[in-house]
Amino acid sequence: MTWRHKFSLLAFLFIFLLVISRLFYWQVIKASELSAIGQLQYGTAIKIIPKRGEIKTSDNFPLATNKISYQIFANPKEVKNKELTARSLSSLLELDVASVSAQLALDKFWVPIQSGIGIDTKNKIENLNLTGIGFIEQYKRFYPEASVAAHLLGFVGKDENGTDKGYFGLEGYYDRLLRGEEGIATQVKDALGRPILAKLSTATGGSNGKNLILSVDRAIQFLAEQKLKNGIEKYGARGGMVGVMNPKNGEILALASFPTFDPRDYASYTEELFRNTFISDLYEPGSTFKPIIMSSALDLKVVTPETKCSICSGPISIGGFDIHTWNDKYYPNINMIETIQHSDNTGMVFVSQKLGLDKTILYLDKFGIGKNTGIDLQGEVSGVLKDKERWYQVDLATTAFGQGISITPIELLSAISSIANGGIRMEPHVVRAVENEDGSIVNIPPKPLVSPIKAETAKMMTEIMVNAVNKGEASWARLKGYRIAGKTGTASIPIAGHYDPNQTIASFVGFAPAEDPKFVMLIIVDRPTTSIYGAETAAPIFFDIARSLLTYFKVTPGSE
Repeated sequence: MTWRHKFSLLAFLFIFLLVISRLFYWQVIKASELSAIGQLQYGTAIKIIPKRGEIKTSDNFPLATNKISYQIFANPKEVKNKELTARSLSSLLELDVASVSAQLALDKFWVPIQSGIGIDTKNKIENLNLTGIGFIEQYKRFYPEASVAAHLLGFVGKDENGTDKGYFGLEGYYDRLLRGEEGIATQVKDALGRPILAKLSTATGGSNGKNLILSVDRAIQFLAEQKLKNGIEKYGARGGMVGVMNPKNGEILALASFPTFDPRDYASYTEELFRNTFISDLYEPGSTFKPIIMSSALDLKVVTPETKCSICSGPISIGGFDIHTWNDKYYPNINMIETIQHSDNTGMVFVSQKLGLDKTILYLDKFGIGKNTGIDLQGEVSGVLKDKERWYQVDLATTAFGQGISITPIELLSAISSIANGGIRMEPHVVRAVENEDGSIVNIPPKPLVSPIKAETAKMMTEIMVNAVNKGEASWARLKGYRIAGKTGTASIPIAGHYDPNQTIASFVGFAPAEDPKFVMLIIVDRPTTSIYGAETAAPIFFDIARSLLTYFKVTPGSE
């Protein structure tokens, strides 16, 4: 091969490689930019809002779903009679004529007029045969059961950009999962560059939100709310809460607090009502906290059920404070079973002294006190356990009977559930599974957290709590024929550095059936006026709901 042939071949290869490299540059590297330019030249990019995922109960009933609505838009360049069009639209859409006219006067191919219009309004506008007017399908959040489970659900509002966003509850916690991904559709144009209003290209890059399948049972949620509301009215209380959980897997079966709100019309309520107080409010649990301290001492074997209290013959003075029983009755040589039965504060001081500060802090931590439970709801807070150096002798004593320590209701429900579950504490959760757009289901497995006490301790504590139900202050309200473990609570509310004895948080926590619990439940009544005591307010609400739950779970009464 002569040098001329070699030169020609090299020149050809150089030109070939140059062409290939330019093609690669324009078709690969600059592809997205060219596509965007193409959209600007031949179509208008329109944001497609995805369909928000539904929130369904365990029996597949939607608590949060979507109603189809429409966005109306216009191509001002195609509107033939702008004055007539503006008057017609403003009348049907209840808009100011001037604002519609201003939109139609813009030198654009596409302008939005209004979002969220219903099918009836859309049909009326279409029947007018107005040129240059089109519609895009949208979705509007809808809550078919109104205020039922409102604090569990939260609501969908707008962010600073006017985009739908979930706030509070499940809508807030799972917002990114529920809202999906926005897509882009291009407004198809004719050969002259005019948009064809009736035609949008296929949307790209988007996906609808995923559905949430809850552990919440619609029947249990409804009856729990109704009976709690009835109890609040009956006992003249400011409000109240109920939480029902399966202790074996941590599934929330029902959760509610009053007063409540309607998520369909959230703007009519004050923000204070949006908070789920069961997970967001701190309170002093009172005597419902006693099973936690007692089971800790039993677990360490520093006491047994038959251990007798040697300091229970009268008030106890600690650090300049006198500690009394709730009714100023004293039982010398009372044992630990009777301490819980009579809800004896001096007996619990005795237990706290046997347990000691180090072990008390250790067991409180294992029971999850002072930290979030991990429940999948937006807005959970937790109480704060003081550092060891900041505890005084009187703090150890009062903590034993649930005063001077602040927790959330979900913390207490979670802690007591470990007694019901053989000593194992499960993470509370509301969502059982996630349903993808293609219908496939991803189950969320139960999550064991820790075992604060041994199984034999849990069994021992259960029997002590059964005895408290059968022989304690709330025995008048118990369900005969059922073995129910429970504990009353009455905590004075701290106001301006002291406790007001006439304003209380009345409560009852328990589980049933004691030998094979189907549920653990906490009832809290805020400042009842007919009686300040949990045994006379929260307890009857608990047993009223428990009766329905035991029937629902097909648990038949037997010999006690």
